[in-house]
Formats: sequence, structure tokens, C-alpha cells
Amino acid sequence: MSTERRRSADGGRRRAEGPGDGPRGQGGRRRADGPPSGGRRRAESDDGFWGDSPEPPQRRRSPSGDASPEGRGGRRRAEGERPRRPEGGQRRRQPEDGDRPRRRRPDAAGGAAAGAAMEGGRQRRRPEGEPGRRPEGGQRRRPDGDPRAAGGRRRADGPRDPRDREHAARSEGRRGPARGGRGSGGRGGGGGGRRRSRQEEPDDRPWIKRFLSKAWKPALVVCGLMIIGGVAAFAILYAMAPNEKELDAAAEQDFSATQIRWAPEEEGGEGEVALTTGEVQRIKVQYDDIPPEVIEGVLAAEQPTFYTDPGINIVGTLRGVVFGGTRGGGSTITQQMARNYYSDLSSEQTITRKIREIFIAIKLDQQLTSEEILETYLNTIYFGRGASGIEMAAQAYFGKSVDELDAAEGAFLGVIIQQPSNFETVQEGDGSYASTYLYGERWEYVQNHLVEMHEADPDHGLPPERANALEVPERIPYAPEGAEEEAVEGDEETDTTKLGYVRQAVMNEISQRYTQAEISDQDIATQGYQVQTSLDPALMDAAEDAFDVLPAANGDDLMEGLTAIRPDTGEIVAFHGGDDVVTDLDNSLLHRTQAGSSYKPYVLATALEQGIGLRTQLDGSSPQEFPGLASPVNNSDMADHTPVDLIESTADSVNTSYVDLATRVANLQDIDDTAVAMGVDPEQVTTSERGPLIALGTHSVSTLDQASGYATFANEGRHIPSHMIIELRTADGRVVPPDDKTLIESGGEQAIPADVAADATFAMRAVVEGGGGRDAALDDGRPVAGKTGTSSGAVSAWFVGYTPQLSTAVGLSRFSNEGLEFEGRQNNAVYGGTTSALVWKEFMETATEGMEVQDFPPPAYVGEDKNFAPSPSPSPTPSDTPEPTPTESPTDEPTGECPPGNGNGNDNGQGNADCPETPEETVDPCDPWTLGCEDEPPGPGEGDPGDGETCEPTLWDECDEEETPPVENQGSQNSQRTTLGRNED
Repeated sequence: MSTERRRSADGGRRRAEGPGDGPRGQGGRRRADGPPSGGRRRAESDDGFWGDSPEPPQRRRSPSGDASPEGRGGRRRAEGERPRRPEGGQRRRQPEDGDRPRRRRPDAAGGAAAGAAMEGGRQRRRPEGEPGRRPEGGQRRRPDGDPRAAGGRRRADGPRDPRDREHAARSEGRRGPARGGRGSGGRGGGGGGRRRSRQEEPDDRPWIKRFLSKAWKPALVVCGLMIIGGVAAFAILYAMAPNEKELDAAAEQDFSATQIRWAPEEEGGEGEVALTTGEVQRIKVQYDDIPPEVIEGVLAAEQPTFYTDPGINIVGTLRGVVFGGTRGGGSTITQQMARNYYSDLSSEQTITRKIREIFIAIKLDQQLTSEEILETYLNTIYFGRGASGIEMAAQAYFGKSVDELDAAEGAFLGVIIQQPSNFETVQEGDGSYASTYLYGERWEYVQNHLVEMHEADPDHGLPPERANALEVPERIPYAPEGAEEEAVEGDEETDTTKLGYVRQAVMNEISQRYTQAEISDQDIATQGYQVQTSLDPALMDAAEDAFDVLPAANGDDLMEGLTAIRPDTGEIVAFHGGDDVVTDLDNSLLHRTQAGSSYKPYVLATALEQGIGLRTQLDGSSPQEFPGLASPVNNSDMADHTPVDLIESTADSVNTSYVDLATRVANLQDIDDTAVAMGVDPEQVTTSERGPLIALGTHSVSTLDQASGYATFANEGRHIPSHMIIELRTADGRVVPPDDKTLIESGGEQAIPADVAADATFAMRAVVEGGGGRDAALDDGRPVAGKTGTSSGAVSAWFVGYTPQLSTAVGLSRFSNEGLEFEGRQNNAVYGGTTSALVWKEFMETATEGMEVQDFPPPAYVGEDKNFAPSPSPSPTPSDTPEPTPTESPTDEPTGECPPGNGNGNDNGQGNADCPETPEETVDPCDPWTLGCEDEPPGPGEGDPGDGETCEPTLWDECDEEETPPVENQGSQNSQRTTLGRNED
């Protein structure tokens, strides 16, 4: 029973001002056998509201002056006695000073009754003993039309259960009792009516307060249960986490090398093992045997605030859990130690592994001292070169024990912990990202942290003068152990080199494509992964042998790059890393050099996509000035090609028309965006300043970038990420998915429309079928599309081409960034069409052997054929006055002078003054059969050179090649290429 009902049943609620039989008010509705029950009374006040009287308000007495023993505000009627009503059917109230005015009722009867009670304010209390007055007739007046106006419903004798009254009130349309409701003695003036229940009252509070009033209790319960559950889960996981007593046993576990396999002979099969990552060696040392400088160097690189931090990085760890490891985990040294010791963590999903790692780190942080944690960490962390622990790392990199290391060597070991596989063989200035990062940003990072550590605590770190004086130390050469173990007898050096590059490439790809799985270099080296690759061993050998077609290079720093990719899968089938895995950077996958005109197809694709058709006419005159360029742009043959369409511009690699085309696309960034979408690494488009000259290849790229980009042309505009790992399994057989699994399985993304790819391919077919790359035509006549490229001063030479089934890029450059030269072919005669195209053909003849001959889609001729060429100057008599026959033709015989910008005036400090002499015999330098004919029989139509002498290769090939003009503000990778003068005045 509710409080209100209980009070009603007991005869009315008691007032604080007197006993139950004391005076009571009369302002409520009538109770059974008693006077009306009072509503909530207000204190008297002079101003008609709550007054300041110290006396509490009291209820009126009944007319007889007797106290009612029960009921609310009235006496009990004697049995059989009828309730009295005032004359006129309504109660009359005597207004008093300070009493609140009664409110008018909405009807006439109510208005009359209210008016009699409002003068002077509503009466709060009557003088003690004064009976309440009733109107004549003893009845309470009802509103006009109320069926109860004749005196109301008769009630049964005796007290009545308040619930019955409430039900009756509801049946009669009256309001039930409720605190604060308007009754006959409540705020609302007028006659009877019960108070409205709390459920019936309108709730005018804002919705948020209504919601909170109902939700706070359930929320409190849920939060309490979560806290209890969290504490219980924490206790359980903490108890289950390994403790320090298990560390030694975990450290003695046997490591398993990862196996790397060649491509399977049959689809879905398992290829033969190519090599393993080799045995990992560990020698444990004590904390006191490690020089403080070495410890400080490691801390500066990994966790400068180790001594003050807790065992876990809360923010970094939560970031790793929430984002599944894709945003980095921010692991502390303690967390890394836990992961290294308990290697089973690497086989779990990221969130589960992170949670276990957290609890292990918390437990170890509580049970071990800082020195014990550092000793354990330095004895277990992987440093690359098959070295687990700092002692083996000291021997692998510097050939001495850890106690002999100095501050610079200790700092270097700290630096390489982050990327040990990338830093195993890195050399300063080799042009790779790893070299730039290690010798620049990463080394400065460690130096700065050493200073900060010293400033925070003089017992740690190094003073600024000592820290800033540190330089990256020299290391001993390294030959990967796994490659040596798998070397084939009789060809040990070749196989060791090839397999060493494969090992490097596989480890790099795992670290880049499996970031969500968080597989570390240490995991790769020690946890027995099975790696299935797409690399064909026969094509790997063919990639290396293809460079034998070139004459010997002048200089011993030639960098030979070749990468071959299947367009429909993105799989890398072959690459050539170099001749010495110990000293040479991977020439194909990592080394980058200026693209030259091999970047022009991305300009072409962008223009086609923006509605500029293949037959659009452009200005190909030379030289030609462009806004924003300090120097005019020249064509490589110094000839005018006006007007010229996009097909001829591509076939003859006309520089001026392509720069003009680049200025007519919507935005120069669109060109770079197209290149990136098609497969060029986004970092490469930052290697030079973006300007109109990007059309001539000022950006530096790798053969992997170009093979992947041109594979998108071959795959009708769809780009599939290039990769060589087609499956990665843990030791227990679980397949680990790469980050790009969904993209590869779905067939890639449409980088450019298929019709745009078809038109670009049609233009590049003209390069091979009659342009500067005709030496790349294959003997079986299958369709080939491609593009040549040569940077200024022949610092790089390119040919990138493709068939529908295979895309291959060949790039030549020098480690010293000097111009290319070969025996019998001076620098001014080196072009992509006369060098790299020959290598491309040699490799593709082997790669396409037995492959079905397929054709490219026909051109779609998208866009609109526009005319951007200048109007020709009118001639007085163009047909009446014949031009005299020239005695010399610039294309038939070179002059005795060196052609402008072809080697005699380089601004790169080379001072190449060896100008070739004019050949005695007249030859056509544009005849492809005059190229590279040394020690070969003459080609068709050449005739017998006579007397058994071999023909000499043509030294001038301006008619079918192009050059890249000088570049300004290229950046660190191209700082030596900024003032090369082939196309300068």
C-alpha cells in the first residue's frame, strides 16, 4: 500500500503542529463521516504567499469544534448522519489578510464560487474554535451542467476505503489523490476533486533529466558489475601470466629458421626450398659486462625514459589494441622482453597477444629490477645478421666482444633494433631509403635523446658535445648465412649472391605487408615460418644473365636493375639484386634513380583521362620556353617537331611537346597521383620538386616501381599491388593473411579507365614498332609496348616494356651518380634505347618462351582531338620556289663538332671533352641495324663491311632518344644530378 493510501486509510496524515485530535483545516474533500479533508495548506503571509509567521499552519476545526479522531481534516460523522453542505451548495471561505487568492474556475458556477473566496487572498487558517461556514442549504455548489450539482452522490455510512474512493473518482471522471494535486483544499480553488496520481501528472522536465532519472540506477548496476568483473579478470590474467622463474627456461628454447621456397611448378603446389634464414646464435652476458655507453645508446633509441616509466605504455598499448596493431603499439622495453621470451605470443591474434603481453609485462615489472630487465632484454633482442643478444651483435657487426664497444657502436646497435633486416648491409650514400633514414633522421634521433637523458639526469646519456660528435661507425662485411648454406656446388658465388638478395627481399616484404600481424624480424629469424614465393629460379638466372649483352662498363660501380611482374596477379617472378649482396644495395627493389622519359606515360594517361585525345596537336619545336622554367627545353635531336600528336610525341619522345602537355592537364599533382595509383611508391614523387619537368622524369624511381606501373597498363588499367610472397604460414601451419589480402583477391583497383590504358598502350607500341625503342622488339613478333628513358648526362638509362602477360623494367645507373659509359660507347652515345632495351629483349626472349602470343586491346581514342600547335607562318610562294637540295643532312652524317649538349659541355664537373670523330663512311644513325653490331654479322641491307672487319656501333642516336633536362632542388637522393647539361644551351 502506498504512503498516500495508507494515510487515507488511517484517517488522514498527522500534522506536526498538534495531536491527532487537535484543530484541523477544512479545505479538502469530504471524508466519510467527517468534515472535508484538507489539502496542503500554505503558511499565512501578509502578502498573500508563504508568510514569515513562526507558527506552523494548522487545519481548521470542524464546525462543532471537535477534533476528528480519524480522517484527513474533518470529524467523523455519526452513523446515519448526512453530510452538511453550506447554503447555496458551496463552501464559503472567510478571506484573511495574507491569504492567497483563489483561482477562478473555468465555468460560471466555479467563477462565482471563486470570487467569493479570493478577496484578500486565500484563507490559510481560521481562529481556533470557529466552525467552518457552509452556504445555505448545506451543499457545495457544483458547476452548471454537472450531474452532481444537486448535492452530489450519497455516500455510504461509515468510513470508506480510500482505494474505493479513488476508483469511484476515476469512474466519475474525477482526479485521484496525489500530493500537490488540486483538491478542494489545495492550490486550485473551487470545490472537490481528488489529487492526480504521480503517474498521471505531466512531466515537463527536459528529456535528458527524465532519461537520467530512470537510467542512473541500471547504469550504476552495470558499472558495478563491470568493475567487479574487471577486477576478477585482472586477477585471473595476472595469476596466469608467467613469472620471472620461467624466464631462464624460456630463454633456452630452440629456435627454428624460416624456410623460403621458390614458386611451385604447379598452381597450388609447394615449391622447393630456396634457402633458410640461417641459425640464430645467442651468447648470454651479465649486466656488469655491458659498458654503460652501450646501455645508454640502446635506451636512447628505444626508451629514453625507461628508468621512470612503468612497465607498460598505456596510451601506446591501447592504441595497438583498438586499431589492431595498424597504428603501432608503443611497446616498452619490458613489453618487448616479454614478447621475445614468450614466443608463443606471435602466433596469436593481435588483441589477444597484446592483452597477454600487458599482463606479462606488469608482472615482470613488479618482480624484476630495472637492471635485471635490461640484462634480460639485451640478451634476447634480435639485432639482425643472425645475432640474438648484444654479445653476438657486437661480433656480427664489429668483430669484437660487447665489453670492447664504444659509445658510437653502442648507439648503432640501439638504432638497428627497430629495423634489423633493413640495416644489415646498408651503406652510406647508396641511394636507398634505409641509408637515408639511418644516416639522417634515425641517427639524429638517438643523438638528441642522449642529450635529453643527460639533461634530465647527469648519470645517464651524454653531454651535448659528446653526443653530437658521434658518427655512424664502420661495420665488417656480412654474407647471409642462409645463402651460403644453400649454395650450389660449382656456382657458389652466384647462388650465394642471388639467394642473399632473396632473403633480404622476403624479410623486407614481410615487415611491410604483414604489419597487422606484427611479425618482427626476430620472429622471422627464429619462429620457423614457411614462406611461399612467386620467384621463378630460372627467370632469376635469366635476369642476371641478360646484362651480359652489354659491353663492359667503364667503372666498377654499375648498378643493374631488372624486375618482372605478372600484370594479372601482381606477382614478382624475377628480379636482379646485384653482384655482391654484402656491399651492393638491391639494384631492383630498393635502388632508385631518375626515371627520364620513362615517366612520360603517366603524363599521357593523365591527359587522356582528362579528355585530351591521342590525335591532339602539340608544339614540338625546340628550344621552347615555358612559364616557371629558368631555361628553355630542348629536344634530344635539337629538331623541331611541329605540329606533333601524342602518338608521335611518345614514339619519338619529343621533350617539348610533353612538357607542353604537362602544363595543360588540370594540375601537375594529377600526374603524380596517376603514377602512384598505378604502382609507383608514394615516396618517389617527393624526390624532386614538382614542376613541368616531371614530364621528363625528374623523379627517382626503382625498377620495381616502373614494372608495377606499366603492369597496370597491361592489365587494362587495374592495379594489383606487387608482391613476391603468395603465402606465409606459421610453424604450426596457420596461414597469416597480409594487409592487402582483400585487395589482391578482388583483382586490384581500377587506377585508370580501361580505354585510357588501351590508348596509352597503342602510343607505346609505336615506340617499339618504329620509335626509339625498336631494339626491344621480340623475335617472335608478339606485340610489345614500352618506353625508353635517359636522364641528362646519361646518369640513368631505362627501358620499360610489357606484353599482355609480363611487365619488365630495366634500369642502369652508377653508384657514384656519374654518367654511364661502356667500352666502345661513350657517355654521349648511351641511351635507354641502345642499352637497357637490349637487356630487356634478352630477358624477355627467355621469359616468353612457350608463352601464348596475345594481342593488346585496340585503341579507343578517348577524349577530344584538340589543336595546341601554333599556326604556321605564311610562306610567300610555298609551292613555286623549291628548296635547294642540302649538301649535308643532319640525320645522315654527324658534323665534325660535338652536337650541343651531348657531352662536351656538361655542368656536372665531368668535363667530357672526348668528342667522337666523324665516321668516314656515310651511315644512317637512325638505322637500328647500325647499333651494337660489333662482333656481329651485318644486318639486312647493310652490305658487307669488307675485309672481315666488324662494323662499329653508331655513336649518335639523337633521332630516336630523348634526354632529361637539369633538375633543381631535387633533394638528397638526386643532389648530384641537378646540373646535367645535355639539354641545356
